[in-house]
Amino acid sequence: MSLPATNAQTAPPLPLHPDKVGPAADFSGQSNLALSFLCLSAEKRADMNVFYTFCRVVDDIADSPEIPAEEKQSLLDAWKNALTNHALTAAPVSSGLLPQVRALIDKYRLPVAHFLEIIAGCGMDLQPQLYADFDALRAYCYRVASVVGLVSIEIFGYNAGHAEACRRYAVELGQALQLTNIIRDVAKDLANGGRIYLPVRDLGRFGISVEDLRALAGAKSVRTQGAREDMTLRLRRLLEFEADRAETHYRAAVAALPAAERRHMVAAEIMRAVYHRLLRQMRHDQFQVMEKNYRLSKGQKLRTVAAAALAARFQRRNSPATTARAATDAVTES
Repeated sequence: MSLPATNAQTAPPLPLHPDKVGPAADFSGQSNLALSFLCLSAEKRADMNVFYTFCRVVDDIADSPEIPAEEKQSLLDAWKNALTNHALTAAPVSSGLLPQVRALIDKYRLPVAHFLEIIAGCGMDLQPQLYADFDALRAYCYRVASVVGLVSIEIFGYNAGHAEACRRYAVELGQALQLTNIIRDVAKDLANGGRIYLPVRDLGRFGISVEDLRALAGAKSVRTQGAREDMTLRLRRLLEFEADRAETHYRAAVAALPAAERRHMVAAEIMRAVYHRLLRQMRHDQFQVMEKNYRLSKGQKLRTVAAAALAARFQRRNSPATTARAATDAVTES
């Protein structure tokens, strides 16, 4: 699932059942979230902490290697039922996360369906599965990333006349962020239950089989050094192809966002800047995702905050097209 990175050393494990999860955690001091939440008011920052805690809980259910698949499904169903039913669960915690999520839904008139989509997206990770083509993967990306954006923009706020444009922005940006995650985490996902998100059709297009991918990840050895080098080159070409696809979604997100809304979407624009720069870094490094864990330095991340804030102010004096170019240039040069 596409969640902004937190500092694993400072993020304690959370209880997972809706009856037992306490109040929302404060992620404001943790890495990427600190960057994206800094521009929000205290009230909106607290509301985003509630939403993010919900996302993290259901994501932890799907990702935990210690929970059997049947229990994972039961936990996800418990969250689904808790949000669908009006009555509180059997043993509610009045100060816990579930009442906070319900209050958040009421406060912003959020569709419960969005939360159910996120839960369903996490459910798609319970058993390793292959995605036949990008249309199949797109549906997964929508559930675990675009819908997160659709909820987030309601909390950020926007002008009513730009609702559809802002929703297009959220959907496109979610696709771009999740594709960036998929490229970055090829080896990590293989190690986490053998997950493969790269579409099978795309693998075949570059002469790569599922077994080839697993061999490159180290689960099996490639028979000769020459064969490994050839397969590594094929993988880099495939990831270049996927990166180009992600770029189309980044561009579509920038084009969809009205200039007047950029100041409302600074938090989302910070995440766009961070992930877009990460994608460019991997491309510059020829996608050594099997050998490296890619991340931006603190200095690089801080510069993205300044770039996004600058773009938000710049839009007041320029046309939407000029603003879009300025935002893209700021991210590229930061």
